[in-house]
Amino acid sequence: MRVRKIARADLPLISNAGWVDPARAPYIEGDVAWVPVHPGEPCDAEIPERRRYSGPGYYLMGDVAVIHGDKPSPADLEEIIRFRHPRGIIRIAELRDVTRTPETEILFGTCGEVLHKESGITYILDPQQVMFSMGNRNEKARMVAMIRSGSGTERVADMFAGIGYFTLPMAGAGANVHAMEINPVAFGYLERNIRKNRLTDRIIAMLGDCRTSLTGTYDRIVMGHFDALNMLPEALAHVKNGTILHLHTIGPADERIRAMVEGAGFSATIRVHKVKKYRPHAWHVVHDVTIS
Repeated sequence: MRVRKIARADLPLISNAGWVDPARAPYIEGDVAWVPVHPGEPCDAEIPERRRYSGPGYYLMGDVAVIHGDKPSPADLEEIIRFRHPRGIIRIAELRDVTRTPETEILFGTCGEVLHKESGITYILDPQQVMFSMGNRNEKARMVAMIRSGSGTERVADMFAGIGYFTLPMAGAGANVHAMEINPVAFGYLERNIRKNRLTDRIIAMLGDCRTSLTGTYDRIVMGHFDALNMLPEALAHVKNGTILHLHTIGPADERIRAMVEGAGFSATIRVHKVKKYRPHAWHVVHDVTIS
């Protein structure tokens, strides 16, 4: 691959230059970017074509690469290091019990706390101590759009707030959020993230079991935990006509939800929304349950 050497900081300036081959991504090496050129254009060097990465999926959390599931091969690990230059790489084997505490392994470098930015929100967290699901990004955006399109300021319950995955974007969109979290470590990050994003006037955070922390009635209740169905009776004690519950499960459970809603003396309109593939033949879905 024929490339031209430029300063990494100058990449935005040459994005539309005629000599740049947009079919190939630049190779970043520290403060230097090696930019592929069209055939016939002057170049500074020739470098081998990158091999296509085929290892386990990963994502960057701040400056740390996070892998779920199978451990990458040494070659795949080297590929991530060469092209992403992370401070560290960790593998998350599983999330344990109701606190969703990750079981992790450091595969490279060092980890610890990271500063992760997403859609205008800053999250401080240690991915070895608390979970963060990158796959929920579109669902967060959907919650934000719903709140912004509503009339007036909503009172929202986030029953499984974690470090603020849904709490912070919803509050940033204008909601008043009652955020509950049972894991003390995650709760500590939730409090820090509320302050970091200057949302203390829109969020009330409570450490403890959400089943005993709910108060009054809510316009919207977010139930972002795969055990949420078991806690639906407690949530239904805090709804009113027009309340919308967003109940997360693996696979559709609309008939069970409808039966529980009707058993509590309400009726409901239920829409099932796919979030992401969870495993073969199983989807992470959200049930939008509108109470009437």
